[in-house]
Amino acid sequence: MAAADLRAELDSLLLQLLWDLEELESKRVALNARVEEGWLSLSKARYAMGAKSVGPLQYASRMEPQVCVSTNEAQNGLQKFRVVRAGAQSPEEVGPREAALRRRKALTRIPEPEAFSASPNPLNWFGILVPHSLRQAQASFQEGLQLAVDMASLQIHINWGRSQLRGLQEKLKQLELGAA
Repeated sequence: MAAADLRAELDSLLLQLLWDLEELESKRVALNARVEEGWLSLSKARYAMGAKSVGPLQYASRMEPQVCVSTNEAQNGLQKFRVVRAGAQSPEEVGPREAALRRRKALTRIPEPEAFSASPNPLNWFGILVPHSLRQAQASFQEGLQLAVDMASLQIHINWGRSQLRGLQEKLKQLELGAA
């Protein structure tokens, strides 16, 4: 590889790295704003409902996550994070559970109603008519989670770019020392 080609690749990688760093900084600012907005909305909800109405005593005794963070590999071999709903199935999980056919039995009895289960929306733990500020807090924290996941993926890409940049700089240095 010629020194000119190596320099051109080094320049393009450096530009990409700078774009990624700028995007990371803008996502950090947005995350800080979302978290601050969420805490402000939560404090407004506590004021509207009463300090003891929004707190750990209202949490369900058995909580289940609504979302999970999963990782997969991008085409360049880097890990990429994404937020998935907890009940959503991945493509590998969809399909028949058994290889053989089953014979369905006729339903002879009336199914009993299920015991009261925890609502999938945690806002319902605090009552039916919750203040709008509590809904805003939930939305802010959900957006913050998505931003945090995007930032983690971007940080992995930046670290990869930095290592590629160092490798290209070493190649260029060796090439220039060999030419001299």
